[in-house]
Amino acid sequence: MSDDYSDMHTFDLELSDRETFFIGHIIAQWGALEHEIFIQTLKTFDRTEDEELVLPSQMNNLSFTSVLAIWKTRVADQAEGKRGAVLLEEYQKIIELHEHRNALVHGMWDWSKSDPTKISIVRIRKKEIITVHFTADDLQDFSLRVAKINFKLRYPGGVEDLVTDRIEQGFYISRRGLSLFTDTPVAADFFPALKAVKEEPKSS
Repeated sequence: MSDDYSDMHTFDLELSDRETFFIGHIIAQWGALEHEIFIQTLKTFDRTEDEELVLPSQMNNLSFTSVLAIWKTRVADQAEGKRGAVLLEEYQKIIELHEHRNALVHGMWDWSKSDPTKISIVRIRKKEIITVHFTADDLQDFSLRVAKINFKLRYPGGVEDLVTDRIEQGFYISRRGLSLFTDTPVAADFFPALKAVKEEPKSS
């Protein structure tokens, strides 16, 4: 980080802490979603030790929708039974949410002076001006929907798939758990009560 504090002027987006939290959560969840779609698709391209892996140009990962289309064909459409039905359902949800995600990431935030609870995102796509309206509750709902999609992409069979995956790994510890046991600085972010205890003044 820069130590230059000579210019302290910053632009205020006038977003609440709650709004900012869920915007960040959506962006992180969507990044995980795109990564999982790419990795699952990549694994469908086989090669031998002596062969060079040749991928279609769409797999350059410059366009998520292009990779998503290949994922549907090579992963979701090939899955059988309940897992196939779940993946195809999640595919439709991703399509429905994608434009809103683009608005969140690529738009300019504004707020309504007639209704401060409503925030808007304005973006320009080609010659079209697109405005999308959100409230903090909308952002929370969006965040939850993307998180649920992420789970089902990885475990289309539900909790049974999750348990099987954990067993195959042999050992698993969450970042939250590891932070607690190793007492790293980030532990205070996961467990604010720990920070409060450490900062509590000692009685003389």
